[in-house]
Amino acid sequence: MDDLERIKKFIPIMNEVSPTFCMAKWHHTTIYLGTGETHSCYHPAPHKIPMQEIFIDPSALHNTEQKKLERLEMLNGGKPAGCNYCWKIEAMGDSYVSDRKERNSTIYTPERFEQIRDGDWDQNINPQYIEVSFGNECNFKCGYCHPKHSSSYYKEIKDHGPYDMVKNHRNDIDWFKIYEEDNNPYVDAWWRWWPEVKKTLTILRITGGEPLLQKSTWKLLEDLEQNPLPNLELNINTNFGVKPVLVERLVEKVNNLVNNGKIKDFKVFTSIDTWGPAAEYIRTGLDLNVWEQNLDTYLTRTSLPITFMITFNILSVTNFQSLLEKILEWREKYNGSTQSKWQRVRFDTPFLKEPLQYDMNILPKEEFMPYMQSHLDFILANLDDKNRFKFNDLEYAKFERVVKYMESAIYAPEKIKEGKLDFFNWFTEHDRRRNTDFSKTFPRLANFFESCNSEML
Repeated sequence: MDDLERIKKFIPIMNEVSPTFCMAKWHHTTIYLGTGETHSCYHPAPHKIPMQEIFIDPSALHNTEQKKLERLEMLNGGKPAGCNYCWKIEAMGDSYVSDRKERNSTIYTPERFEQIRDGDWDQNINPQYIEVSFGNECNFKCGYCHPKHSSSYYKEIKDHGPYDMVKNHRNDIDWFKIYEEDNNPYVDAWWRWWPEVKKTLTILRITGGEPLLQKSTWKLLEDLEQNPLPNLELNINTNFGVKPVLVERLVEKVNNLVNNGKIKDFKVFTSIDTWGPAAEYIRTGLDLNVWEQNLDTYLTRTSLPITFMITFNILSVTNFQSLLEKILEWREKYNGSTQSKWQRVRFDTPFLKEPLQYDMNILPKEEFMPYMQSHLDFILANLDDKNRFKFNDLEYAKFERVVKYMESAIYAPEKIKEGKLDFFNWFTEHDRRRNTDFSKTFPRLANFFESCNSEML
């Protein structure tokens, strides 16, 4: 059964509860302990977890009063406003598959379904999938990130103020509070909840900040060593730009957990958007020599895969092939001739829409679409779905989606102008604060950069 057939099979089952039912509202959660916020998937904006709720019951890290009211709304056939992303897709017709329908089909079990259908709307649920961020400590300050998720970025804004010369992504910090990991009631609530929630957990993904710099990450790994969870898939997002000794420590822990059956599986996800100086510019704090050393340590001292999360953005457009070439190089080096046929060096290509100054669609299409087509042609020229040293059909299809998005997305002149003004002002200030040089780093974008300046005249 292919994915689409599986999804269609479960739609009538979900409709037994309501035509707007989404199991993710019960069994998926992302929790930001550093700011005390949560949401059930990445489409709705996160909301504050009331402190008084976690003092009564630590499961309120997920089961907030707001989520419970949204669950009730769904049970009654209503459409929570925060879920508009899916409602808009579904309004296009039955042939369009929303994330709601896809998630329902992937996390469905009869037990979970019956628990929701037959239980009270305000019952507390221990989710099947958790993404947790223990805090914002991070040695990077990627341009499209936010001070909420990076202590380095937070310090920059505290020292220099917000980017108030732009309309988008000012990064003000006066509207939220960051809790220190060692003195955080939300982290305390997590550890009170952990003995109970881990009983039903099947996937745990630790995000950041940078997890390898956070004490709670290591505490959790040590807990799993002492108290195995053989059915747990553990995932970690890391920038791989930390001191090599931390990656060596991670390798030691992970090998112990996986090789001794203490967890079911382990996956690392790391972000890289292009290669060379351009990559270091996008992700301030990145040293590619350190990053590649850590990559080598992980792939030579474990038998596990790694996934590159390529957040394709305006600064990836002219230089992306350099990263594609590196991926082929790593596949030759790390897949090994005697290994099984599964792919160890993986990548995905989601694309960035916000902030506007990082959106590829403010570029003139007649000038920059040829770069996109060239990258796609490079993947096609090295496409062999049965050869794990080459690109596969899914990777081609996913990047083709990025190309089609840039080709088809037509912005109003006012939005283009706003984006170009923010582009020039943002990267001018970026260079001033971070001692970088945009035009030197991105020579193929230098003329565009100057044209954005002319918009201000």
